[in-house]
Amino acid sequence: MEETIVSTRKVYSGKIVKLDVHEVILPDGQHSKREVVRHPGAVAVIALDDQEQLLLVRQFRLAAKQVMIEIPAGTLYPEEPPEECAMREMQEETGYKPAVLESLGGFFVAPGYTTEFIHLFFATGLTPSPLPGDVDEFIEVLRLPLPAALKMIETGEIMDGKTITGLLRVARRMGL
Repeated sequence: MEETIVSTRKVYSGKIVKLDVHEVILPDGQHSKREVVRHPGAVAVIALDDQEQLLLVRQFRLAAKQVMIEIPAGTLYPEEPPEECAMREMQEETGYKPAVLESLGGFFVAPGYTTEFIHLFFATGLTPSPLPGDVDEFIEVLRLPLPAALKMIETGEIMDGKTITGLLRVARRMGL
């Protein structure tokens, strides 16, 4: 069932991602090519405040060509533990620091072509503690109850995969 890499050609190396083209031997002995986007990984945080409101972010996403509603998230720095990245992203994107940060596991974004793995966290006990955000990010923070966010998934107002995955994991955990 596994494939064996015969050779690798590095096609592109950017600020965040790298693109490799691998020549592989398939289980039946045939040769094929696989294009793989290497990504350092990321975190995403489902944050719930003391009033049972989720902290979501609204921002324009060029690849989607639209404004998206998402859970706070960000790319891991080299050697950065996911928990530290989650804390940093919460402070940069929402201005809040969680007292409790609980792992909800994670998932591969699109294993057919990228190595990107997102670590999910559930954050509670939020206190104001802003950090400066990235200079190229323009973010608006939204507060919504979980049932309203779940409805937005149903209506197509929330279409981001990590956000849908995270919200559904928390909803199931809370018995919704």
